[in-house]
Amino acid sequence: MSTTTKNELESRYAGIKLEGQPHALSAWFVVALRFLLGGMILFAGLGKLAFVSGEPFDASGFLVHGVDPASPVSGLYAAMAESALLLDVINVVIPATQVLIGVALIAGGLLRLAALGGALQMFAFYLGGWEGQWLALFDSTLIYAVLFLALAAFGAGRILGADRYLENLRVGGQTLVEKYPKLRYVLG
Repeated sequence: MSTTTKNELESRYAGIKLEGQPHALSAWFVVALRFLLGGMILFAGLGKLAFVSGEPFDASGFLVHGVDPASPVSGLYAAMAESALLLDVINVVIPATQVLIGVALIAGGLLRLAALGGALQMFAFYLGGWEGQWLALFDSTLIYAVLFLALAAFGAGRILGADRYLENLRVGGQTLVEKYPKLRYVLG
């Protein structure tokens, strides 16, 4: 195992400069975090599938009864539960996206897109459970949202992941991301 690192972390924003050198084990922990979050959301999604759980997923219980009245989205979520068509869409989208996000994180493919999807879902769950207190900053769903975003920021799909290979595919003499630079927003 190498104990030297070539990487440096550096950021400047609003006059504040952050910098440091990651430990040689940092890449392994990023991969471990990717697998753990990927497995967590994959199995959450699988548990919502009727052929696994034995009954179809129904989000109406959370949307109507699981949302704290102090939450800024309580009225919106209740209205979503009242629409049969929207509720049917939600009942398919939530488990399907959880399975897809989990697979993408584990494989390290389309990681930034998957991490954004995971963060948005966790933030929606966070808002639903928000009780209006400052301690809500330490709610696990908000922490999961930040961890998903951290994976995207680290480009975790490039570390022992499919994105590393996808970005370097040659298309017409150029790498995929050279030919289609906007793919950098979903790969990495």
